[in-house]
Formats: sequence, structure tokens, C-alpha cells
Amino acid sequence: MKKNYLFTRRQIILTGLSGIGGLLLPGCSKKLPPTYGNILRMGDVLTYVVHRTLLPGQSMAREYQHSDISSFPATGTTNPADETSKYYSEAWGKFHHGEFANWGLSIEGLVARPGSYSLATLQSFPNRTQITRHTCEEGWTAIAEWTGVPLGYVLQQAGIQPNARFVNCYAYDDYMESIDMLDAFHPQTILAYGMNGRNLPVQHGAPVRLRVEKQIGYKSVKYLKRIVVTDEFVDVGDTGWSWYNGI
Repeated sequence: MKKNYLFTRRQIILTGLSGIGGLLLPGCSKKLPPTYGNILRMGDVLTYVVHRTLLPGQSMAREYQHSDISSFPATGTTNPADETSKYYSEAWGKFHHGEFANWGLSIEGLVARPGSYSLATLQSFPNRTQITRHTCEEGWTAIAEWTGVPLGYVLQQAGIQPNARFVNCYAYDDYMESIDMLDAFHPQTILAYGMNGRNLPVQHGAPVRLRVEKQIGYKSVKYLKRIVVTDEFVDVGDTGWSWYNGI
């Protein structure tokens, strides 16, 4: 297991994690997960606040051995280049045709140095390899090896600003998810470009996907297009899933 880059608690605080305290104060409801006026969604907020207040923010998800790696089904979108799919992306199809040589991940929002990071650039950064269990919202689990650059490292390279609170991830299949600073700077939260010792397969989100090992699988966005850092929660409406689903 390769661990070339770790974040200290002080580093995380300096990049805006201290703002978590503000999430729990009166008058900061716009910065909390949405309730949609629903009792169950209010429960989501309570779960988030309790987890973030009482549980160790940097506790590690269990890591496994190579012998534990299992078959890993690909659910949801399998190829955004498929013109018959409702998730079709002409742009992603062109990148795929060119073996992602011209692909780039845009980092925007509350960063001092917004820009686009090529696959080669991400691969040149300090990397981390981890064998973890994917827990799907549909009830199944699988274990795989992932290799990538810690998201927190990339955000630091972009110059994340002190008032940043949320990291919003947008995909080529029009999917969007967001995480807070604790998850963004967790050592096991990576931008994965490798799976089981090979390049990330198309069906698992090539060329780069997010891996958030401390949350349920749907937070690990495939086919990444851009990342936008904000100081307020971006409300995409009731998707049917909790915004925060920590494990």
C-alpha cells in the first residue's frame, strides 16, 4: 500500500475546516444539508451534525489485502459515448476516442489558481493506493484497489481559500455530488485514475473518478468533468438520497 501524502489536522484547519463550527451555529442553515421541509431530511441534518461533532473526522476506512479483491459490478452509466444513452456526452466521447490525451479536470470557485489538470498532471502528483470496500446504496458491496492523487493535495495546489466549505463534483453524465471539507481532505478521498493495477475502466468512470471511502458509493462520482469549491451548499433538489451518508 502506497501512502505518499498525508494531511495534518493543522493543514486541514488552515484550509477552512474550522468553518465546520460555523455550520452548527444559529443563522447558518444555508450552509447545512437541505431538509426540503421533510421530517426525514431533517433527520439527515441531525445525522450530519452529530457525526461531524462527535466522531473523529479523520478516522480511516478499513483497508484490505490483495487476496480480498472481489468482482465489482458496474451499475448506472457504463459509457457516456453511447449515443443511444440518455447520459450521452459528445465531449467525453471525443476524449475517449483520443485515449483521454486532451481531457482535463477543471478546478473552479474559491481557489486562488483556477485551472485545468490533465490526466498526466494528476498522475505526476503524489499518489495513494488503497484497497477498500465499496458499499452501494443498492445493498451490495465489493472490494477493489484504487490508485490516485488525494483530492486535498489537488485543492491545495489550486490554492483553496479559507472560506471554502463545500466541494462540488460535476460529471460528464450530468451527475453531481458535493462533500464538505472533512471528506475532501480525508487521506482516503482520492481522484482515482487506476483500478486493480490498471487504468480506470470506462464502466467505472474513466479517466478519473472520485473515491470517498467514508461515504456510501453514490458519492464517488464517475466521469469527472469539473470541481467547483464554494462557501455555501448547492441545492440540487431532492434526489432521493441523503446528502450525507457517512459510514
